[in-house]
Amino acid sequence: MAKTGLILEGGGMRGVFTAGVLDYFLEEDISFGTCLGVSAGSCLACSYLSKQHGRGYRTVTGYLDDPRYCGIGSFLKTGDYFGAEMLYKTIPDELDPYDHETFEANPARFYAVVTNCETGQAEYKRIRDLHRDICYIRASSSLPLMSRTLWIRKKPYLDGGITDSIPIRKSESMGNEKNVVVLTRGREYRKQRNQMAPLLRLRYGRQFPKLVECMENRHRVYNETLDYLYREEKEGRVFLIQPPKPVEIGRIEKDGEKLKALYGQGYETAERQAEALKKYLES
Repeated sequence: MAKTGLILEGGGMRGVFTAGVLDYFLEEDISFGTCLGVSAGSCLACSYLSKQHGRGYRTVTGYLDDPRYCGIGSFLKTGDYFGAEMLYKTIPDELDPYDHETFEANPARFYAVVTNCETGQAEYKRIRDLHRDICYIRASSSLPLMSRTLWIRKKPYLDGGITDSIPIRKSESMGNEKNVVVLTRGREYRKQRNQMAPLLRLRYGRQFPKLVECMENRHRVYNETLDYLYREEKEGRVFLIQPPKPVEIGRIEKDGEKLKALYGQGYETAERQAEALKKYLES
């Protein structure tokens, strides 16, 4: 049996597409030996691996009007646009309890991708116990300029998407012969140079010059990865699931109907590709 990998791209609120895909996977009992999540993808992987159907969607859309969840008030008060206390404590501990027991019983290896701000390198943190390791999920989702730099064991981290938005090569290096990649943009998408580059350099340039270099080159690395994925898909070595049309939702979206529609699109896309996916995984 081939070793399988699941790779979940980030994208903020666009992650509801991924939530729809993962809920379909849960219904069909589609599982993988390894899961690598980036940014919002790492958050959504948590609910998939704990087998809590619908929870990923709820955590993205269920608290849009709660000022503790996200907004300028949270940013001014804490330095985080998305409220860390709400996201990583109040929701999993109280409002929508996380099933730690099921997660820890899941045999899948789970890694959150984070960016080391000092080295400008991606790191892949194994997540075994979310009571202990949730700091890496938070780090993976800590967007530059919108979040505080997160220091863990005296090392500074930010969003994993800065250095490895789609960790296909890492999954392959782990020995995964069959890789399923869930993207949150349509096939037409290509990343442009970050227009915030001058501000990023001003904010991080003196303390973390290698981080700034990565952010300034991110569009090139991202587009090269897309080219690689599409070549591998054509050769039958990678299976891609992505929105069938351009996504009109940005990282931050508070229109619940738009988010619901994108979730449905993710579910329906997975359902439509299910037969081909199962053949790919079994071949």
